[in-house]
Amino acid sequence: MSAPIRVLLVDDHALFRSGIKSLLQRHPEFEIVGEAGDGMEGVKRAAQLKPDVVLLDLHMPGLSGRDAAAMMADETPDSHVLMLTVSEDAEDLIETLRAGACGYLLKNIEADTLTAAITKAAAGESVISPQMMGKLVQGVRGAPPKASTEAAPAVVASELNKLSPREREILVLIARGQSNKEIARSLDLAESTVKIHVQNVLRKLGLTSRVQAAVFAVEQGIVQDPRI
Repeated sequence: MSAPIRVLLVDDHALFRSGIKSLLQRHPEFEIVGEAGDGMEGVKRAAQLKPDVVLLDLHMPGLSGRDAAAMMADETPDSHVLMLTVSEDAEDLIETLRAGACGYLLKNIEADTLTAAITKAAAGESVISPQMMGKLVQGVRGAPPKASTEAAPAVVASELNKLSPREREILVLIARGQSNKEIARSLDLAESTVKIHVQNVLRKLGLTSRVQAAVFAVEQGIVQDPRI
């Protein structure tokens, strides 16, 4: 049996933390290693505990979740930060991803969706609530050049020529928010094969995450509607 995923909860609402803790403790694949009631405490606890995943609220007194995510990205880069917030604002989404978060979830999600997202985040996958993926795309399309460039490193359009037809197809599905398992099902491939293709896409484009790949795909116009 593999080791449980170590989770740190950072939220200024004690009752909400208690609810999430109670939920995750019912699943042996997760271990709650600590809690924090504000951003700065969360940064300190992350440095001490080095969790696999940090569930981080966005709007907290003192240090914001966005700034906390940026500090965690610098100080504990092996911990995957997953935002868990009520904010459906596209700018909040883009700013936190830019700060280093690997995902963005809304607090009204189902319990099964949350546990699946934590598992994906621990594996290094980017996770975004489906309703927020559309806002990410709209934000990238409507943002000034500087904002979109910071959200995903500048990639020359000609880099697309490095991708095989299959890799381009997978890039589109990444931009539509599909996981490796979903891509494998869509294309009738083994999940391990999809994983290799995804790694090749990121390497060839000089990107480091699926979110950056999705942003690039939208910027280059190869995805008409990633919510399809």
